[in-house]
Amino acid sequence: MHIADFSIGVLGANGVVGGGFPIIVGAGLSIKMRKTDQVGVVFFGDGAANRGTFHEACNMAAIWKLPVIFVCENNLYASTTPSKYTLAGGSVANRAEAYGIPGYVTDGNDVLEVRNIVEKAIMRARKGDGPSIVENKTYRYHGHFEGDPQKYRTTEEIEEQRRTNDPIERFIKALKKEKILTKKLEDKMQSEEKKIIEDAVQFGFDSPTPRPEDALEDLFVNP
Repeated sequence: MHIADFSIGVLGANGVVGGGFPIIVGAGLSIKMRKTDQVGVVFFGDGAANRGTFHEACNMAAIWKLPVIFVCENNLYASTTPSKYTLAGGSVANRAEAYGIPGYVTDGNDVLEVRNIVEKAIMRARKGDGPSIVENKTYRYHGHFEGDPQKYRTTEEIEEQRRTNDPIERFIKALKKEKILTKKLEDKMQSEEKKIIEDAVQFGFDSPTPRPEDALEDLFVNP
């Protein structure tokens, strides 16, 4: 969750729900002032869309025509509450009308559809026309936290989604249909990825235990 790499434009995340909205507005303003062709993208869930920071960020990005895309991963459950109960109007993308910007709803489990829609939003941003909202309708297989009893939905519902709507399986089928992906290539890719993961795990096991004083590195104040 808390990953940052400024060298490739990943500005990081934080544990505050909706905390990324003001950050992306600042990033968007920086892009506009520096006159680069960069586009800022903020990812959030359906629950975060109900925070006040979402409205404030969308409004400011719209009036300043900032090159920003608000991408909502609507997995239908904000923590333990169904989005159909918490989203007035039934959609995050519908709110775009209030800010005078485009709002798109996609099948979030269709990789190619998401790519096409986001591409439109990127082109709009780079032309100087301002932000867009992209709402990707998807599904969360696991609980909101480890040990979540998930009493708000049934096991049958989860299994049905896994069986019929898995984005990876759907993309694999699309690639095979276009004869881009063969069984041999698929097996090779999976084998390579498995080795990368196994090597990373082994690296962790083989690494020495951190020193107590290492906990004081990268702090603003080091006693």
